Amino acid sequence: MNDFYKDVIPERAMPDWETYQATPIIECQDALVPVSVSKRIAVYPAYYKMNVANSIPECHVRSQVFERLLQAASLLPDDIQLVVLDGWRPFSVQQYLFDTLVNLIRHANEGMTAEEVELEARNLVSPPSTDPSAPSPHLTGGSVDVTLADMDGRFLDMGTLFDEANPLSWSCALEQKSCNAEELQARDNRRLLFNVMRQAGFTNLPSEWWHYDFGNQLWAYNSGADNAIYGATSLPGIEKLWQKQLKSHPQPI
Repeated sequence: MNDFYKDVIPERAMPDWETYQATPIIECQDALVPVSVSKRIAVYPAYYKMNVANSIPECHVRSQVFERLLQAASLLPDDIQLVVLDGWRPFSVQQYLFDTLVNLIRHANEGMTAEEVELEARNLVSPPSTDPSAPSPHLTGGSVDVTLADMDGRFLDMGTLFDEANPLSWSCALEQKSCNAEELQARDNRRLLFNVMRQAGFTNLPSEWWHYDFGNQLWAYNSGADNAIYGATSLPGIEKLWQKQLKSHPQPI
């Protein structure tokens, strides 16, 4: 198990977007399942906690993703637990996250062109897409955002916050700098997460230490698979859930 701390996170380039989105999808029809049914994985639906409109109070993933999360959790030391922050993501939430990030980058970098702003934003959030041949990764139920916590629910230091727009959010960033003791611990925590997830069959998005994929086009691109097995999917009854949520948990305008 100590090898998970020793194996460095390699430096990797971001996917070529046109190439990965051209990967064929042969849908296998795996169902979406709620992660919170597991006693071995903690669930903290980050966007719902942030009060993002149309987010939901559960993290859903495809059934094979769920099984692989269980496998990754079983590889962790007894005093550390896997925490799922997000899984299947509604299109409207993807749109909100991307637009918000674009606006932040535009205001912080007034000299950037619109193309440069979008390219920078794509490093942290995929553009929203319902195109059947190139859906947003989280819309497939094959992407999952994860972190680590102790058994009392305290999140481990990963070097940056989840979703932080920071060069240090790149998975290998702490492998490439002289680290103090605190940063070394964060680096080892990232290594642990990266290596147990990779052992379970996931691939990682290089710009986000928290983002992992299985079954979708990003996974196929990064793993060398001939095709993806997950296209865009939807959660049954999601509209009714949103209506109920709006009545009991109003969203800001």
